Amino acid sequence: MKKQLFLGDEAIAQAAIDAGLSGVYSYPGTPSTEITEFIQASPLAKERNIFSKWCSNEKTALETALGMSYAGKRTLSCMKHVGLNVAADAFMNIAMSGINGGMIIVSADDPSMHSSQNEQDNRVYGNFAMIPIFEPSNQQEAYDMIYDGYDLSEKLGYPILFRITIRMAHSRAGVQRREIREQNRMHLEENAHLKYILLPVNARRRYKELLEKQSEFLEASENSPYNQYFDGPDKKTGIVACGIAFNYLLENYPDGFKNPVLKVSQYPLPKKQLLKLVEECEEILVLEDGFPVVEEQLKGYLGIGLKVRGRLDGTLNRDGELNPDKVRKALGLDVISHYNIPSIVENRPPALCAGCGHRDVYEALNEVIKEYQGAKVFSDIGCYTLGALPPFRSIESCIDMGASITMAKGASEAGVYPSLAVIGDSTFTHSGMTGLLDCVNSNSNVVIIISDNETTAMTGGQDSAATGRIHDICKGIGVHPDHLRAFVPLKKNYEEMKQIIREEIEYPGVSVIVPCRECIQTFKRKKKK
Repeated sequence: MKKQLFLGDEAIAQAAIDAGLSGVYSYPGTPSTEITEFIQASPLAKERNIFSKWCSNEKTALETALGMSYAGKRTLSCMKHVGLNVAADAFMNIAMSGINGGMIIVSADDPSMHSSQNEQDNRVYGNFAMIPIFEPSNQQEAYDMIYDGYDLSEKLGYPILFRITIRMAHSRAGVQRREIREQNRMHLEENAHLKYILLPVNARRRYKELLEKQSEFLEASENSPYNQYFDGPDKKTGIVACGIAFNYLLENYPDGFKNPVLKVSQYPLPKKQLLKLVEECEEILVLEDGFPVVEEQLKGYLGIGLKVRGRLDGTLNRDGELNPDKVRKALGLDVISHYNIPSIVENRPPALCAGCGHRDVYEALNEVIKEYQGAKVFSDIGCYTLGALPPFRSIESCIDMGASITMAKGASEAGVYPSLAVIGDSTFTHSGMTGLLDCVNSNSNVVIIISDNETTAMTGGQDSAATGRIHDICKGIGVHPDHLRAFVPLKKNYEEMKQIIREEIEYPGVSVIVPCRECIQTFKRKKKK
């Protein structure tokens, strides 16, 4: 087939389709969103009837993917790095149970926190779960790793964690596609209950089997075409370049490496190649985009007496992304920047769109809470997080998905009054419902505003699991119908909005207010169509 120009995310999606995928299960989160969107838009995926609807959160996505794998089909589950925290309960236990049909779990990490609240490196999770990890260095490798990864997953009987970073996800390159495979037929394992029922008697046995598999995982890594050793004349420093960091190294050595280099794109760390590098060189420089995962392993792995440089000793910054200039500086080469940013150029903070319903909610809320000394508003992750910035400065917190409701509950029980939460519709069904149930069970004195724009707006307008269901969900959880209020956030309704917020603050119990108006961006797109 001819080469096609793909984002890293698109290369992953196309490879999964070509490799015989039957279902992708995900929750939208930058920089992973485009993987599932590509499959949803693919004519080939539609023709092959590949399941690709969004899930309520990452945990439900991963568990559903396991259900498809249980039936022998190939499955993909995609999430941003912090999404794996939500799915961690399932993730750690799937590493114990193993799989049937091939299963790949994509973690799209975000060094420098371009659109995230932390920059965790999920290779740590992969090591914690003791399963194989892939980390591609370019888009072609991303495609090939996914395509071959399903075979490896089924051969080993375990899922594979596929770690990319934002630059890999959102940069383009030419990718050569391979033969399109048929999907697996449904096939169930004999005695499957011995794998998937993790009662202690089974779990202990499965854990021993996982430990015994480590040598097989290591052998696969040492024989992997994605881990390569390149010789070089200068043996003083050996370089370990992981994933996309290998590309940055290549940019600095277009005519060939001067030092021995070990490219690492499959884990566990290939021990034979590492020992060869260590025996030949006086010191090791580790280039990795994210945490010093390999650097820390090397220091414990190889013992004392070898100098290892990287993020831990200050050779590279401990935080933020790598780039070619940072790598060049670590190599001891002169750094000449051809693209200095003029001093007149300043960062412009993001802002809520003109015409956004969240704006009207915050304006009304700000007016009302001026009347109450000590009022606190806890918020969450979504477009409405921008209420923290001028001109609103309405919210006190944004920690993780769903934390607005539970933080408001805890603050209320500590004596804060009034204690309010602002959460979006998609975030509410992702992880806010259980917090609301806690509030109902405790009859907490809180006001919860579920600002409903009928979409998952922050990540591009994907379907929201909450659309048309919020009132029924809240009633089912136990919110009293008299204190389940609604309004349309528009300037003409300003006085009504303020009055409803004021009345519910005065009520000594659980109140839910649902301002509902479609996202201005999805509205514009529909109107254009």
